[in-house]
Amino acid sequence: MMVIDNKYEFGQKVYVVTDPDQHARQVTEIQVKPGGGIVYEVSYIAGVSHHYEFELTPEPDPVIKTQ
Repeated sequence: MMVIDNKYEFGQKVYVVTDPDQHARQVTEIQVKPGGGIVYEVSYIAGVSHHYEFELTPEPDPVIKTQ
């Protein structure tokens, strides 16, 4: 039996750590890769992007947003 230990849930609001505007995105898909890696699809308006767990955060970074 495989146990998936995902950090983020479907529908959760997240932020991409490298996004200078720190726009909120929503988790819309969770992909489990061979070897146990997890990739999250996140949506913002009409676009989607894919990110590993370390690229996302549940809170915006005000320092990045003000630069």
